[in-house]
Amino acid sequence: MKTSQLDLRELLSFKPHGGTMSFLGRRTYLTDMVSHGLLRKELLATFGYEMTRTTITRSGFIRGWLLAEQIKRQMPEVWDEAREGVLGPMICSMFGFGEVLSSHRTDGISDAPLVETYFIGSYEAEQQLRLNGLSENVTCWEQVGFASGYVSHIEQRTVYFIESECQAKGDCHCHLIGKYIEQWNEEIDPYLPYFNGINIDTVQAEVHDILKVEEYFPRNFSQNLDLSVKANYVRCGYPINNSYPMQKLIDMAMTVAKVPTSILITGESGVGKEKLVEFIHQHSDLSDKPLLAINCGAITETLLDSELFGHVKGAFTGADNHKVGLIESANGGTLFLDEVGELSPTMQTKLLRVIQEKQIRRVGDNCIKDVDVRIISATNKDLEAAVESGEFRQDLYYRLNVIKLTIPPLRNRGEDILPLARYFLADFNKKLNRNITGFNYKTADLLLNYDWPGNIRQLANTIERAVVLSDGPQVMPEDLPEEFHQNITKPSVNNGIKPLNRIEKDYIISVLETLNNNKALTAKKLGMSLATLYRKLKEYDEE
Repeated sequence: MKTSQLDLRELLSFKPHGGTMSFLGRRTYLTDMVSHGLLRKELLATFGYEMTRTTITRSGFIRGWLLAEQIKRQMPEVWDEAREGVLGPMICSMFGFGEVLSSHRTDGISDAPLVETYFIGSYEAEQQLRLNGLSENVTCWEQVGFASGYVSHIEQRTVYFIESECQAKGDCHCHLIGKYIEQWNEEIDPYLPYFNGINIDTVQAEVHDILKVEEYFPRNFSQNLDLSVKANYVRCGYPINNSYPMQKLIDMAMTVAKVPTSILITGESGVGKEKLVEFIHQHSDLSDKPLLAINCGAITETLLDSELFGHVKGAFTGADNHKVGLIESANGGTLFLDEVGELSPTMQTKLLRVIQEKQIRRVGDNCIKDVDVRIISATNKDLEAAVESGEFRQDLYYRLNVIKLTIPPLRNRGEDILPLARYFLADFNKKLNRNITGFNYKTADLLLNYDWPGNIRQLANTIERAVVLSDGPQVMPEDLPEEFHQNITKPSVNNGIKPLNRIEKDYIISVLETLNNNKALTAKKLGMSLATLYRKLKEYDEE
C-alpha cells in the first residue's frame, strides 16, 4: 500500500458493538474533545502551567515516535515514502489534530526549517477557545510534541518543533516550525524546558520494554479487533473512477453520450462494459427512453433473430402469437448488443440493414417498420482481426465503431481497487444483512497486489465470498481465496532504484507481515530454511 492509498478504514479497526478498537494493530480508545479539554484544565489547576505543558509535550513526543515505529514495522512501503513529507500531514488529519493548509520540507541543514507547517482547526486551540477564551500563549502542546517525536523517528535525529502562531491567541492559523536540535539558535531556549531532555535516544530506551512485550503479544488478539466507518461509495452514475485511465474514459463517455452516435465498447471480460453502457444512456438525451440489452453469444441464431426483430403469428413452429422484437421495443432509445463479435454472418447482414436503412421486418412478416434506435455494442473479441479473417463484415464494423471506448483492465487501474472493494462491501453488507465494517490493512495489500484476471467481476465475487465467510466485523487475509496468499506481493520501486539486498529485505518483511508473523510458513513460502530466515531478520534488526 502506497501513501496515496492510505485510508482510515484500513488502519482503524473496532468491534461494532464496542469493547475494543485499534489503530494499526495497537489498541486505542476514543475520547471527545470537551472531556479532553476538561482533563487538561484539571491538570493545569492541580499541577500548574509549567508541569502540565511539559507533561503533554513529552507524552506527545512519545506518541508521535511510537506511531512512526508502528508504520515502519507494519507498512514498510509507506515508511519508504515518509521522508518525502506527505505522510505526516495525512496522519495529522487522521488523528484529528486539524487541517493542514501547507507543509514544506527541506534538508534541514540551511537556515530554512526542516519542516514548516500551517494548519487550522487545531483541537487544542479549539479546546482553549471553548473553555477559557483567548489565550496569551500558544496551546498546541500535544501536536508540537507529536510532530517532534514523529519526525525525530523518521530522521533518526532529534527534531524539536515550536509553535510561533496559534488560533487560540487570535492568529488566523497555527504555525509549526521544526528543526534539528543542533540547528536551533537561542530561539529554542524558552521551549526546551517543556521537552525536558526527551530525545531520540531517551524515548527509545523508555519504550523499549513496551515494544518487546508488544512484539510477542498474541497476534490473534489484534485480529479480533475490527475496522471503522462503513463504506459508502454508492453514487449515482458510474461509481468508481479514481484512476487517470478511467477518468479519461468517463470524460470521453460523457462527451459522446450527448450525441446518438454508435459506440463500440471493448475490454477484457469482467471490466464493466454493461455498467459503462448504463452510464452513457443515463447521461444521454435518450435517458427517459428504454435501454434494452441482449447477449449475442448466449442464444442460437434462430432465437436471436426472433428476439431482435420479433415475429408474426405462425412464422415458425411454436410462434403462436405476435412478438415485438427488442429493436422495435427500443425505438427512440438505446439497444445494447453485448458480445457483438459472436453474430453470425446472416445476423450481421440484418443488423447492417437496420443501421443503414433504420428499418426492420419481423420474422414471417412482409411489412417494413421504421425504427430510430441508438446501438451500443460491446465485445472482448478482437474485431479488427475478425475482419481480417473474414469472420466479421468490414462495413458493419465501421458502422458500429464510430466511437470506440476501451475499458482498461483492473490491474492497470490500481487506484480503483480499494474504492471498488469498499463499494462492493457496502453493497453485500446490505444484501446479505451483514455488518462487516471494512478490510484489515493486510487484506487491503493483498487486494492491491493481485492481478485480477477476472477484473471487476472477480473482485465483486471475491468480496461477496469474504463477506459470507468472515467472522467479522473486518475482512482478514484468511477470508480471501488461496490464490491471493500465493501471490503475496509485487516487487516495487519506490524513490528510485534500490539495492538488491534492500529489495530482498522489503520482500521478506512483506511476506512475514502477510503471513501474520508465521516464520515457519514464511521460510517455506520463500524456499529458505528457518535458520536462514532468523539470521536475516537478526541482520535487519541490527540495521
